[in-house]
Amino acid sequence: MAGGPLRIERAAGVAWCTFDRPPLNLLDPETIAALHTAFVDLAADPSVRVAVITGAGRAFTAGMNVRVLRDLDPNRARALITALRDAIEAVHAAPFPVIAAVHGACLGAGFELALACDVRVATPDALLGLPEVRVGVPSVIHAALLPLLVGPGRAAEILLLGEPVTAADALAWGLVNRVVPADTLHDAVRALAERIIACAPSAIRLQKELIIRWRPAELARAVNAGIDAFARAYTTGEPREAATAFLEKRAPVFGRRPS
Repeated sequence: MAGGPLRIERAAGVAWCTFDRPPLNLLDPETIAALHTAFVDLAADPSVRVAVITGAGRAFTAGMNVRVLRDLDPNRARALITALRDAIEAVHAAPFPVIAAVHGACLGAGFELALACDVRVATPDALLGLPEVRVGVPSVIHAALLPLLVGPGRAAEILLLGEPVTAADALAWGLVNRVVPADTLHDAVRALAERIIACAPSAIRLQKELIIRWRPAELARAVNAGIDAFARAYTTGEPREAATAFLEKRAPVFGRRPS
């Protein structure tokens, strides 16, 4: 996928998937479609033993492009979040282990993508969070994985405050598996992937299948409920006001209904 928003490189059984829209690798419909297509294709390739998702520039991904969010109506909001659900679910249900190599901003939909990976390795500058309530919408779809990792109390704090978590806190809370120096991130993730590849290939795929089966049965229902919640947010004027305020670098004024 040279020249596209997602760069795929293969080496020794590892598929390196790099968001290539620096500096922040903001997500938009093109990037979401590229991620979905990439993981559908990788899932069909038995030579892929491990996948790594990371970002070029100074961020993993800072989440959805606010300009995209600002101009949605309920129908387009539903279409966008459904496409995002499908893309992240393709990662979540991949038949091989997926590692998130996180540096810099890992926010919103980007954080949900990281949550959908099996293992997360972060650098000390990583900031992980769900700021959606600050731009007028709830955190939805794979944010449903958050309470499973950190418990309901910490999950509520992240969701309701919309403030990011530092790499140190993320490690202490179990959001990431390890924190490594920034200049060693690639090598640390590669070494982790090599340790997985050293295991029996069929056993790893069977283990991943079981990990998927062990996830709570209600997760799919919770993820799908998020699509309705996201679309309903656009029946208010809050998402447009919050996104406009963000782009205009001012405080939002809530309480207005759409005209």
